[in-house]
Amino acid sequence: MTPQEILEQHGPREAMEYDVVIVGGGPAGMATAIRLKQLAAQDGKDLSVVVLEKGSEPGAHILSGAVMDPIAINELIPDWKALGAPLNQPVTDDLVLFLSEGDGTATTPPFLVPECFHNEGNYVISLGALTKWMGEHAESLGVEVFPGFTAAEVLYDERGAVRGVATGNMGIGKDGEPHDSFQLGMELLGKYTVFAEGARGHLGKQLIAHFKLDHGKDPQSYALGVKELWEVPADKARPGLVVHTAGWPMDDSTYGGGFLYHQEGNRVTLGFVTGLDYKNPWLSPFEEMQRWKTHHAIRQHIEGGKRIGYGARAITAGGILSLPKTVFPGGALVGCDAGYLNASRIKGSHAAIKTGMLAAEAAFEALRAGRSHDELSAYPAAFERSWLHDELQASKNFKQWFKKGNTVGALMTGIEQWLLPKLGKKIAPWTIHRLLPDHLMLQPASQHTRIDYPKPDGILTFDRLSSVFISNTNHEENQPAHLTLKDASVPVAVNLAKFAGPEGRYCPAGVYEFVKNDDQSDRLQINAQNCVHCKTCDIKDPTQNIVWVTPEGGGGPNYAGM
Repeated sequence: MTPQEILEQHGPREAMEYDVVIVGGGPAGMATAIRLKQLAAQDGKDLSVVVLEKGSEPGAHILSGAVMDPIAINELIPDWKALGAPLNQPVTDDLVLFLSEGDGTATTPPFLVPECFHNEGNYVISLGALTKWMGEHAESLGVEVFPGFTAAEVLYDERGAVRGVATGNMGIGKDGEPHDSFQLGMELLGKYTVFAEGARGHLGKQLIAHFKLDHGKDPQSYALGVKELWEVPADKARPGLVVHTAGWPMDDSTYGGGFLYHQEGNRVTLGFVTGLDYKNPWLSPFEEMQRWKTHHAIRQHIEGGKRIGYGARAITAGGILSLPKTVFPGGALVGCDAGYLNASRIKGSHAAIKTGMLAAEAAFEALRAGRSHDELSAYPAAFERSWLHDELQASKNFKQWFKKGNTVGALMTGIEQWLLPKLGKKIAPWTIHRLLPDHLMLQPASQHTRIDYPKPDGILTFDRLSSVFISNTNHEENQPAHLTLKDASVPVAVNLAKFAGPEGRYCPAGVYEFVKNDDQSDRLQINAQNCVHCKTCDIKDPTQNIVWVTPEGGGGPNYAGM
């Protein structure tokens, strides 16, 4: 049965009305909710706010490095330290390394490190733990938080304005038919609906297309971050040390780099970021991360330790030139759903919190004036006056320069974010645009040499399935696959024939594999149970034939300490 047929047979859906509905319980969504409740309390008003979170609890799906700039949380919750927010480990030292094959390492002298890589005053944190804490704080202010519920559909009124969302149906079998545990989704209706789903949000993507919010903007660019959490011997622990690397194992034409942060409690979080505009279909971001760990500059930090966590997530990297219009009738996009992450700093949590605050302030003023379901134009106007706008303007060309090669990218980043500030100019007087989305950058396999990656040793390097296992990923098996194909013939006829089946390499969770039928013909097998919700397939599929849709709520990874 189609969703519409299910609704016609089992409907109507129960509806719940709120002043503001927030889709996504990450830092942006929680900041929106918290700020709304703060403003209502200051004004002596009662404001109903609900947050929908598809993870099993707030923070379960959150993945980030993370080094956090506290500028935004200082504004949102000035007494966060007294309230017990888990920002415990200040950054104590910064290293920026250029790696070369064969353990070659060059350390950038501190005086030459661009401002964007300076982390004085920042904290090494678990963003998942902070998000969970923000959820608890939001609830203490009266926010209703619904974990385990996916927002599956945008609802529009007769004028075309967003009036809320519908949650996904539960208890639909693989055959598309309701079974014994069937439960119809419900409608959450708001005077305003704020979308905070993270990078490549399922509904955010639809809204951008529906309202043409990206008209006149550069195509959004993405990167995939593959991350591990290690527990290391006490004599290797250097709490507060922050390491960033460029160079090997990437070639000069492929954007990418590594990060390694020493947390409190003898833990090291490390990962590798690969730009999803890469050209070589033989490249595997997962294997590049495993290979990167074998370099002495990285290996020395984790040898003798134990890997205890794994995850992967796409991040936005286009910056302010790719930022869509963030408001539309009835709602707004905040955080990485819009694309506010600063790729030059590899930081997005401070931007997520700040934009959530700005959207909340605009929504509160509109509600106080008796408005609803119109455009919150005060939100983008406030952004343009904010420190975040200035920060993103300063790094507007960052990703675009790396399109011209890593050597040019490093040189121009130095000029724009080291030299120009010393000359009193914070923003480059030139602007570099990009024309193509990431999926169109992939070239035929015949134009590139196959990359043969070394086999994992199970000690320092690992395979995908053992990695997914420690991400605590799980989905209800008897449900329709949430990784769908527009045309089932395309993976073999186009992707395998022309690009050597890149799905099996760009996915960091082993979801896609080409297998042989009994007659030795090829077919694409989709292991949806493995999906860690990174959204890479939705972004990088060269034919845009794969469409990521919401699974049942509560499924996916359950990250701990990540």
